[in-house]
Amino acid sequence: MRPYLAYIAVTLKLAWRDKMVIFFNYLFPLIFFFIFAQLGKAEQGGSINSVFSSVLVIGVLGNGFFGGGIRAVVDREQNILRRFKVAPISPAPILVSAVVVGMVNYLPSALLTFLIAHFHYGMPIPERWISALLFIAIGTMAFRAMGQIIASVANSMAESQIIIQSLYFPMLMLSGAAVPLSFLPDWVQIITQFIPASYLFNGMQNILVRHESLADNLDSVIALVITTGLCIFISMRLFRWEKGEKLKPAAKLSILAMLLPFLFVGAYQVYSKDNILKAKSVAREIQRSRSLLIRDARIFARNGKVIDSASVLVRQGKIAEIYIGTAPDADELRAEPVDASGKTLLPGLIDPFVMLSSTGGAELPSPRRVARELAAYIFSGVVAVGSSGDSPELLSPEIRSIQRGETLGADIYFSGPVFAAQGNSSSSVYTPGTPEEARKMVQSLKQAGASMIRSTLDNGTTENAATRLDVSILRAIADECDKQNLKLVVSTASVQNISDALDAGAHGILFGSPTSKIPDNIFERMKAQSVTLIPSLTTLEAQSSDLALLERSLVEQIGPPELLSATRQLFRKPATPADLTIAMENLQRAHRRGVELVTGSGSGNKLVLHGPGIHRELYLWVKAGIPAAVALEAATSKAAKFLGGQDQLGLIAPGRDASLLLVNGNPLQEITATEAISLVVVKGERINRSDIFDKTKF
Repeated sequence: MRPYLAYIAVTLKLAWRDKMVIFFNYLFPLIFFFIFAQLGKAEQGGSINSVFSSVLVIGVLGNGFFGGGIRAVVDREQNILRRFKVAPISPAPILVSAVVVGMVNYLPSALLTFLIAHFHYGMPIPERWISALLFIAIGTMAFRAMGQIIASVANSMAESQIIIQSLYFPMLMLSGAAVPLSFLPDWVQIITQFIPASYLFNGMQNILVRHESLADNLDSVIALVITTGLCIFISMRLFRWEKGEKLKPAAKLSILAMLLPFLFVGAYQVYSKDNILKAKSVAREIQRSRSLLIRDARIFARNGKVIDSASVLVRQGKIAEIYIGTAPDADELRAEPVDASGKTLLPGLIDPFVMLSSTGGAELPSPRRVARELAAYIFSGVVAVGSSGDSPELLSPEIRSIQRGETLGADIYFSGPVFAAQGNSSSSVYTPGTPEEARKMVQSLKQAGASMIRSTLDNGTTENAATRLDVSILRAIADECDKQNLKLVVSTASVQNISDALDAGAHGILFGSPTSKIPDNIFERMKAQSVTLIPSLTTLEAQSSDLALLERSLVEQIGPPELLSATRQLFRKPATPADLTIAMENLQRAHRRGVELVTGSGSGNKLVLHGPGIHRELYLWVKAGIPAAVALEAATSKAAKFLGGQDQLGLIAPGRDASLLLVNGNPLQEITATEAISLVVVKGERINRSDIFDKTKF
């Protein structure tokens, strides 16, 4: 041990006298840090973690390849190593000390970079700072050991430069440090899984942005540790004391040996795609951590209150402040300014009644259809949906992907298959034969993650009434929902069915009674029992088969051309005029009677495509005589409460998720202004609507 400690001490002293050490360990990374920070507008908070990770990778690569690889070649060419040849010492202390000294020299550089990032750019102290420190140390030693292999096989300074440049720049460009992985084609992202620097960068991103621990990045840690030991071992076998000693050309293949751990780990990653998905998640987290100042907007705030001129500050994905009147300067707040003059800022819309297993038009085969539908909601300013009649197996992958930030889509609250009478052959329904069987089905849906349950006494519309569900079974469903803290929504098409649903203990009524007047006493019961009405006028209107519903601008923007074309062919029979008179009158009277109202488009039903449906529902509500402010509340705060997301969604208030919709004009005066979308923000991420469908082809 004494030779190791002695050589480490001597090497440390010599290193601090070397200007190259100071440059590659301190000045070189700091130059890149300030360049990247300025280009990424790090003062706005969004990219500082990424900048810090990039600079660490650049510093570690420089320390390992240029510092370690070239330094050892210089020592051999200047006959410095020759002096140790006659001493009773093996190459091991020299190689180990080079690795340890490289790590010890670089850690202060990493700390200095962090201090600048923290105090100048506001980078938060890492939650897993011990994991971050250990990971930097492990990564530095691994690349320093790689540098020793380069030094072992290079016969001259010129040759070492060629080898280093051949490794350094591909690792820099393909690791994510210089170019975000999400910008690269899919096939290039696969190649990066075999590059050592990718694991260094991904590990740092995961620890800093996703707040993961060292154990969460065990594959990267193991690969880097094995690489360190393997490289030191090979370097000992190839070690040369004098510049006159030559190696066989085949010895240069030893460089490939240092990539072996990453060959195996990369093969696994190509199969699992864990790192690729994590990289997408990290990129989304970085976007959501940026600061925005939406200035001088008309704001639709709490309880339908309208603030004529105010600004909203968004930080770390949340609404941080609301400034009424003149807001502070965006530069002072270190936020990206968004001019919203003459525009209205709304909470992101919520559609509590959709069916994702159906397109709303022609059923075309597509493995990514649900993902595209969820992206269409974001495009339309809808940040959450209540799924009805969709199996948990269909939705679970999408829910996980959206929650992790791997894909962009509306949040999903689901009810699972609809409870219906036996004899219904649809795959999207449960048909319990007894109350006890119904209870077990409710319990299974709760375990699967359902946030509500939907049942039907009939088919919920005026056509093709299905066999009626036994009321005793409905009571069992309602009772079990109460025990499981789930809401029960019952589809009805008649006054009698509404009455039976209220008797059973339903929490929501879907459709109501579209073709007959609902008596006042029914509305009084609904109010007294806090039962919500979801009229879904959009679904009822579309029963007319009027293809003009597909010609709205927002529908044509989100609808894939092949879907719109096939749908027009499918429903080309003559349209029957839609008569919503009774349904609209029922809605207006429910409002006057104080019944809780929530919008719900029924997207997925005939001619109601996913995304724009809630905008049509708002239009029909206002046409029915509902004040625009009431309709907007029903599509934001009331809908959030109904789905159980009221703690985060539905309001523009400090502490809430910054999921916002900025529209041109004033929807309180002209409700169709909700479709004139200027900006969508999802949990602090400013959405680029022009390329939202690029990764989710139909």
